[in-house]
Amino acid sequence: MVSIGGVDIPGVLCLAPMAGVADAAFRAVCRSEGAVYTVSEMVSAKALTLQDAKSRKLLERTPEDRPFGVQLFGSEPEVMAEAAKKARALSGCEIIDINMGCPVGKVVRNGEGSALMRDPALAAAIIEAVVKAVDVPVTVKLRKGWDKGSVNAPELARLAEKAGAAAVCVHGRTRTQFYSGRADWDVIRAVKEAVSIPVVANGDVFEPEDAPHILRYTGADLVMIGRGAMGNPWIFSRGLAALEGREIPPMPGAKVRADTAERQFRLALAFKGEKIACLEARKHLCWYLRGVPYASSAKEEINRAQTAEDVEKVLAHIRREL
Repeated sequence: MVSIGGVDIPGVLCLAPMAGVADAAFRAVCRSEGAVYTVSEMVSAKALTLQDAKSRKLLERTPEDRPFGVQLFGSEPEVMAEAAKKARALSGCEIIDINMGCPVGKVVRNGEGSALMRDPALAAAIIEAVVKAVDVPVTVKLRKGWDKGSVNAPELARLAEKAGAAAVCVHGRTRTQFYSGRADWDVIRAVKEAVSIPVVANGDVFEPEDAPHILRYTGADLVMIGRGAMGNPWIFSRGLAALEGREIPPMPGAKVRADTAERQFRLALAFKGEKIACLEARKHLCWYLRGVPYASSAKEEINRAQTAEDVEKVLAHIRREL
């Protein structure tokens, strides 16, 4: 069992903090399939300190969602420290995670996310401030570097450890790559060799067999799955089978996918209300239907759904016809 600053992680398969995806409802579904640690969608530190209601909603979780981390992004040490205290108080999270990997333009232009990899001194100041502000472990999510000419994940990981971080997660792509090309697992291995704190490997885990492969290749302590889990929470149960050397179960059929999507939708309704839950069901249900033959009409229907009744009709269509 891996311990992050005294917080035990009862396994190795973790769900990544994906904006617009890893909400309380989806985290609950992934938990039920074997995800042992989850992290919130990234939360703006500045917005949280200004009592922004949408940011506070991102901190919600189910009682079973533990250990749970809240991921914050920002570029001001004092604001990040204040936000960390608020996030801890509001959510009861067991871990605070600092985002230094988001590649999105509007985040980077503010000097946040992966832009911090270009300013090691500021990155260290943020980590130190957050560590001092909260009574739970602080982790950092990095990328390989800014671009291929500035690959500095190992150096930043050492800096993070010195500043008090309890673990680092490394996505094996540069900021300029966004999500294109292949993830560089060699840089994750270099980070593991550079620090003594736990290292979480992230990038290109799309099949169950990828989980044991990335852990063996990099020597990392945990693996964090992002896009590979979208519409596919079974990557956790199937990945666990691969890790344990058991026969990997096949992907479930349309009925099980519809049942799982409905469970997620019902949770989303409870957390977000009908309007938002229905809007978000469109993308999630399309992801659930990837690879299902003759699913195009159901995808068209879900993209017209306005009410919970509309969503239920689409789910009934899937069970009946697919």
